[in-house]
Amino acid sequence: MAKPKIYIDGQEGTTGLRIFERFAGRDDIEILTIDPALRKDADERKKLINASDITFLCLPDAAAKEAVSFVENDNVRIIDASTAHRVNPDWAYGFPELSAAHREAIAAGKRIANPGCHATGFVSLVYPLVSAGILPKESAVPCFSLTGYSGGGKKMIAQYGDENRDIALDSPRIYGLTHMHKHLPEMQKVCGLENAPLFTPIVADYYAGMLVSVPLMASQLKGVSSLAQLHECYADAYAGQKMVKVMPLSAQADVGGFLASNGCAGWDGLEIYVTGNDERMMVCARFDNLGKGASGAAVQSMNIMLGCDEATGLNL
Repeated sequence: MAKPKIYIDGQEGTTGLRIFERFAGRDDIEILTIDPALRKDADERKKLINASDITFLCLPDAAAKEAVSFVENDNVRIIDASTAHRVNPDWAYGFPELSAAHREAIAAGKRIANPGCHATGFVSLVYPLVSAGILPKESAVPCFSLTGYSGGGKKMIAQYGDENRDIALDSPRIYGLTHMHKHLPEMQKVCGLENAPLFTPIVADYYAGMLVSVPLMASQLKGVSSLAQLHECYADAYAGQKMVKVMPLSAQADVGGFLASNGCAGWDGLEIYVTGNDERMMVCARFDNLGKGASGAAVQSMNIMLGCDEATGLNL
């Protein structure tokens, strides 16, 4: 039986390189590669996309849409790592742990939208509560997301690595100040919220790792009146999942009472922490912005589409 042919359009970028790294040692797939001199040649890219069984798009939004237009072979399946198709109803959302329906849509789908990194954390925390009727859909949900600078791609990585860099880069920096961050549409739509979240992303001087936190008041929740009950909701929602781990209620922090945002760097899973007390609560998702927040999630979706173990090639 022929091995599935896999092509990465945009392999030279941060996400593309990380996907390729996760193929190391695999003998169950065939990797199609493009001549570096032709990587921007539309005809060559089109040829490779249509020769593949699955193509990863690791491109800016406009280029990703163009690449989809190249598809002439109805058997080609696409995993898009850009923002371009995440709220398109014709595309499956690549977060299989959310529900059996999400997993089935990925397994059977020809078009998969890989979640955004910040959105991965927010959706992992908010979707289970809204879908269970615990958090009202009309809620204005605040969210803070602390990330390493690798999520900004090659340009930002170079800025942080420059020995003559601006002193401002020594400090964590809030961004998305207009509240128009590109992940907001999927955060709202996937969770079924009536309003976009009040989202504050923060980039800091470390390479990789992400910590997304959502504060909650017990008074705004339905059917949940204690921290233990809230923890039980997450434990039930993610029971049996390989790549989402709900941490014990006793594990509210790392050593010293802190929760470090780089604690899952280099790992392709996601940890959920339920912290606070019975009145004021905060739920947190910790993961690698380049792992479960990008390339790791994309490879997981590919594995599901191919019908093999979803963790194949991943760092778990």
